[in-house]
Amino acid sequence: MSESSQPAVPASKYCRESRVFKTGRVFPNDINNHKTLFGGKLMSNIDEVASISAMRHCRCNVVTASTDSVDFLLPIRPTDSFCFESFVSWTGRTSIEVFVKVIAENLYTGERAVAATAFLTFVAVGQDGAPSPVPAVIPETEEEKLISDLAEERAEHRKVRRAASKNLASKLTTTKYWE
Repeated sequence: MSESSQPAVPASKYCRESRVFKTGRVFPNDINNHKTLFGGKLMSNIDEVASISAMRHCRCNVVTASTDSVDFLLPIRPTDSFCFESFVSWTGRTSIEVFVKVIAENLYTGERAVAATAFLTFVAVGQDGAPSPVPAVIPETEEEKLISDLAEERAEHRKVRRAASKNLASKLTTTKYWE
């Protein structure tokens, strides 16, 4: 289907329809001086899988509006693989919240643990560059329901934090430090 023949926005979609999995491995050029995976490398992968989930949900372009939270819970080591799992957990009129879970697996023992979690917000963008309406989301599994249950509260926190960020930005200088 060409980009110009986008389907009509359905009333709602299931979380599973946006689910993305990506598995990777820690290589020597991926580690920091603590011999664990660089946080920035992890964050880049989180944004990538989350953007795919968001696009699967709305079937149009999306832009990252915010990385609401990334919680590093356990270090990921060179003996580990890491698996990203993401899905759309909530939607507003044009915004899409995506939850990402990162599971580290020790490749020698098979032990698995949640190493990080993240929430990101995207805005759907139509061909005209304006925000575009998105379908509602329906959680089915216990995990999806757990994540979705607090979504409205997270959305309110985002609004407050964004207003505070805009206020701060309005008071910051843009002059060159040497002037």
